[in-house]
Amino acid sequence: MSEANATLSSMRVSYDEGSLDEAVLAESWHEQLRGWFDAAVQAEVNEPNAMVLATADAEGMPSSRTVLCKGFDERGLVFFTNYTSAKSHDLASTRVAAATFPWLTMQRQVNVRGTVEKVRTDETTRYWSGRPRGSQLGAWASPQSRVVPDRAALESSLSGIERRFSDAEQVPVPPHWGGWRILPDFVEFWQGRPDRLHDRLCFRRENDTWVVERLAP
Repeated sequence: MSEANATLSSMRVSYDEGSLDEAVLAESWHEQLRGWFDAAVQAEVNEPNAMVLATADAEGMPSSRTVLCKGFDERGLVFFTNYTSAKSHDLASTRVAAATFPWLTMQRQVNVRGTVEKVRTDETTRYWSGRPRGSQLGAWASPQSRVVPDRAALESSLSGIERRFSDAEQVPVPPHWGGWRILPDFVEFWQGRPDRLHDRLCFRRENDTWVVERLAP
C-alpha cells in the first residue's frame, strides 16, 4: 500500500457534534430543512446553500456537480442554470434528480431526491433581476458544458456581450437560461454520531402524505 493510501486508510473523525431524535423533528421536511439551514448560516458554514446535484442521462450515465440552491419551500428546492447545459439535458431527459447539502463541519448532511420541473418565467425573472451584472453577462457569454478552444475564447465572447448590452440599463434574461425545481419524494436528515451509529431520519412521500422513518446507518 502506498504512503498516500496508508494515510487515507488511517483517517478518522469522531462524530460527536450532535444528535437527531424523532421528538425534535419538525412536522415537515421543509421546516426541518429551514431549521438546519438557518443553523448552518449561524455557524458560518462556507456557502451553506451549496448542494451536490446528481443527474443521469438517458443511458443511465450519472453525473454530479455542485450548484447553489436559491430557494426552497413546501414545493421543493430551486436552482438556476443554462437550459442547454449537460445537467439540463439530463433533467429534461429523465425528469429526476438528487441533491445533497454537505454541511461537513456540523457533521450533517441532507439528501433529497425527486422529480423536477422548470420554474415559472416570472420566478426566473425575479431572481435574475437581483443577480450582479457581471453574472448576467457571463450567463449570456458562456455556452455551458460545450467544448471551447481556450480561455481566450470565453473572454472574447464576454467582451462581445459587454458591447452588445453596453447601453442597456437592465440585461435581459437569456432565452436559454432559467430555474429548475426538485420536487422531493424523499428527504433524509443525517446527523453523525459516535461509533458509526449515525442518526438518519427520513421524510418519504406515500401518495399524498408524508411518513417519517429511521434508517439504519
